[in-house]
Amino acid sequence: MSQVTAEQVRELVMETLNLHEEYEPEEIELDGSLFGDDGLGLDSLDALQLAVAVEEQWSVTIDESIGETVFRSLKTIADHVNANR
Repeated sequence: MSQVTAEQVRELVMETLNLHEEYEPEEIELDGSLFGDDGLGLDSLDALQLAVAVEEQWSVTIDESIGETVFRSLKTIADHVNANR
């Protein structure tokens, strides 16, 4: 099974959260923060949508207790998916 890349995660995030009108893919840094004022400003509803999308796309669940760590960046999401497939 091939490794999931941060670029693939970026595309999933853009599609799931409909960010194509606000951002070009390259504007979203692979190791940049997704939540909070210093990142994309995503919120808890966005996290829930992303958790469902990750599970549907790669059959990997993201437990709520580690969600903040997993959703830190596109790279941390990819790392979690690759470690749990």
